[in-house]
Amino acid sequence: MTTHQALDLDTAEVLPAPSRWQSVATDVSSDQRVFKDVPWGKPMMWIFLLSDTFIFGSFLISYMTVRMSTTVPWPNPSEVFSLHMFGRSVPLLLIAIMTFVLISSSGTMALAVNFGYRRDRKTTFWLMLATAALGATFVGMQAFEWTKLIMEGVRPWSNPWGAAQFGSSFFMITGFHGTHVTIGVIFLIIVATKVRRGDLDHQRPGFLTGRKGNYEIVEIMGLYWHFVDLVWVFIFAFFYLW
Repeated sequence: MTTHQALDLDTAEVLPAPSRWQSVATDVSSDQRVFKDVPWGKPMMWIFLLSDTFIFGSFLISYMTVRMSTTVPWPNPSEVFSLHMFGRSVPLLLIAIMTFVLISSSGTMALAVNFGYRRDRKTTFWLMLATAALGATFVGMQAFEWTKLIMEGVRPWSNPWGAAQFGSSFFMITGFHGTHVTIGVIFLIIVATKVRRGDLDHQRPGFLTGRKGNYEIVEIMGLYWHFVDLVWVFIFAFFYLW
């Protein structure tokens, strides 16, 4: 054995072995360093959307259970959600327009994400503003629909067309979805304003700014908005067509 090897053995004997907690701390620190530069916005949005999926899924499953188990006839959607125009009843006209408006907003949002990653500030701003305007139009039509049904006697505990559970299911599910659309409109306006001012290009301090030159926040808003549109497709199918 050489002198150098003997010194290495002596050093190894002198250095204390790391304790269990020190090993855990070292592992956690290494994981933190590995994920230090990984964007967290999209994973957090996906986690939120997953949790929201469970909530909307529970609402729709509860609605189906109530509708299939009630002994009182369920109201006919074509009759309940009809509009009287030119002396005749037009079934589901308002709902069809609402669906068209919301699906169209999904298209403008997809274009906004595309132009955002091209760093076309002006086009991204106007597309996001158009998306917000379409979302606000949807909420306005939904408010009109609520007002019409309330004036016709629909309440969470009763309605003049049949099963009493209809009112509570309708106001709960569409109200929860309408709240999501309203929140989305507010955040779309905030992000669009930041895009217009160049906050994403210069990383100005503030809410929802992100990293310099990174338009990921526009894509995150797109994920949220597409989710809201997708949920409406299920609500439309289960509530208005069934």
